[in-house]
Amino acid sequence: MDFSILLKIAGIGILTAFISFILKKSDKDEIATFATLAGLILVILLIVDMLGGLFDTIKSIFALY
Repeated sequence: MDFSILLKIAGIGILTAFISFILKKSDKDEIATFATLAGLILVILLIVDMLGGLFDTIKSIFALY
């Protein structure tokens, strides 16, 4: 099993949490929220890309066109 995607998601999460923490300590709560939202969007895009690959694999297994 490939754990690289889990490491990418964990890395994005840790980086987002660190940036959010720093920004909240600087009293920039709005920007911290946007940074957290950007991290969430990146993770969702990674997952959607993986699902696209999964559907392509399923399509090729069952020879669907």
